[in-house]
Amino acid sequence: METWSLVSICILLGLTARWGVSLSSYSGAGIPPKFGDYEAQRHWQEVTYNLPIHEWYFNSTDNDLNYWGLDYPPLTAYHSLLCAHVAKLINPEWVELHKSRGYESSAHKLFMRATVLAADLLIFIPAAVLYCLYLSDGSTKKKVCTLLCILLYPGLLLIDNGHFQYNSVSLGLALWGVLGLGLGWDVLGSMAFTLSLNYKQMELYHALPFFCYLLGKCANQGLMGRGLFLLLRIAVTVSMTFALCWLPFLADPRQASQVVTRIFPVARGLFEDKVANMWCSLNILIKIKTVLSTDSQLCLSFALTLLAVLPSSIKLLMKPTFWQFKLALMNSSLAFFLFSFHVHEKSILLPALPACLLLNDLPLMAIWFLQATTFSMLPLFVKDGLLLPYAVTSLAFLFLSTYLLSALERCSEEELRLAGYRRLLVCLPALDLAWTVKWKFYISTVAMACLSIASVAVVPPPHLPDLLPVVVSACAFLHFLGTLIYFNVVQFSGPHSRKGQKKTN
Repeated sequence: METWSLVSICILLGLTARWGVSLSSYSGAGIPPKFGDYEAQRHWQEVTYNLPIHEWYFNSTDNDLNYWGLDYPPLTAYHSLLCAHVAKLINPEWVELHKSRGYESSAHKLFMRATVLAADLLIFIPAAVLYCLYLSDGSTKKKVCTLLCILLYPGLLLIDNGHFQYNSVSLGLALWGVLGLGLGWDVLGSMAFTLSLNYKQMELYHALPFFCYLLGKCANQGLMGRGLFLLLRIAVTVSMTFALCWLPFLADPRQASQVVTRIFPVARGLFEDKVANMWCSLNILIKIKTVLSTDSQLCLSFALTLLAVLPSSIKLLMKPTFWQFKLALMNSSLAFFLFSFHVHEKSILLPALPACLLLNDLPLMAIWFLQATTFSMLPLFVKDGLLLPYAVTSLAFLFLSTYLLSALERCSEEELRLAGYRRLLVCLPALDLAWTVKWKFYISTVAMACLSIASVAVVPPPHLPDLLPVVVSACAFLHFLGTLIYFNVVQFSGPHSRKGQKKTN
C-alpha cells in the first residue's frame, strides 16, 4: 500500500509539472500565416473531421498540403479525429472547415492542453509506472525515485506540454512494447510497438532492436520448434496490426502510396533548422546540401546510419538479453538521430526514452545525456517563449535526479562500466577514468548553463544571426557522439547484472 501511495505522489508531481509548463506559450502563438505545431495539430482535427478519409493525405481545395498537411501515419490521423469529435461537442468553431484556420483562444488552449495530459495519463504514465515497479532493480524507494525522474524529464514536458505535440503517445506505446518484452509477453509487446510505429514513423529508430531481440529469442528457442511457433505468432500479430491501422487506405493502391509519400518526405532535404546531428554540424564546414545531390545525401546518410547501428544490433541478435535490448535501443535510436536523413531537433526524444530506462542502471550517464537532449532543443524553446519553463524544469531535474539516484556517489569505474575503456586505454594505466568522467560532467553542465544564458543575454553580430543556435547544436552533437561511443563500449563489455543476463523473461 505504501508503494502505491508513493507512486501516486510521483504521478501527481508529474502532472503538476506538466500543467505548470502548459500555462506557458506554445509553438507559433499569434504568428500568422502558418503559426506552428499547435495549429498543425488543430488543423489535422479540422481536416479529419470534415473530409472523407480518402482525402486526408491528398492535396485539394479543402486540404492544402502546404498548410500543415498530414505527414504522419494513420494512427495519428485517427487520434486527431477522436480529438475533433470532442472539440465539436464543446465548440464547433474549433474544427469548422476553413474558418477555423489559425483559431486561438484561452478555452481552446485549455482543451488542447487537456488532450495532451489525457494522452499522458492513459498511455505514457501507466507504462512508466509498471516499468519502474516490475523491470527495475533495487528497493521500492529506488524504483519510485526512478519513476519520478522519468516523469520529470524536461525534454518531453517542454515539447508536449509547451511547444505542443503528442510524443507521449508514440513513446508511451513504445514503452508498452518494451514492458511486454521485458515481462515475456512478446506478442503483446510486438503489437504495442507496431501501434507506436503506426502513430509516428520516427519509431523506426527503435525498430531494429525490437526485431533483433525477438528474432534472437526465437532462434534460441529453436527455429524448428517453439521458436518457430513464437516467430509465426509475432509475424501474424504485427501483420494484422498493420493491416487494421491501414485498412481504409489498402483498397486503392494510390491511397497507400500517397500516405507513404507523405510520411517519408525525401524532398525536404537532409536536415531542417539547427538540429544537433552530424549533418548540421558538418554543414558549418562543408555546405553539404549544395555539394551533394538529394539522392547522394540519401545514400550517404543511409550507409552511415547502417554502419552505426549494425554492431549493436548484431550483438543483440547473438545475445538477446533484456540488458542488451535496452542498450541496443539506446545505440540504435541515437545512431539514427545522428546520421539518418531529414532529422528534426525534436527527434532526440527517441533516444531519450531508452536513456530514461537506463536511469536506474547508469544514473550519471543517463542524467548527463538527458540534460544534453533538453539543451539541444534550446533554440526551439527560445523561439517559442519557453525559456523560463526550460530553466526551471532543467534545474529541477538535474538536482532531483542526481540526489535521488545518488548519481555522483555511484561513480566508480565498475559502476560506470568503464572496463571496456580501460582495455582500450591500456597505454594510460594511471588515468583515473571515473574521476575524468565526473569532471567532464561538471564542465559540460557549466558549459550548457553558460550557453543557455548567452542565448538570451548575448546579441549575435548582424552577419552571424544564427551563431548561438549553431554553437548550441554543435556542442550538443559532441555530447551525443560521445554518448553513442560510450553506450556501444558498454554493450560490448559483458553482462550487467543477474537480471540483465536472463536470455528470456
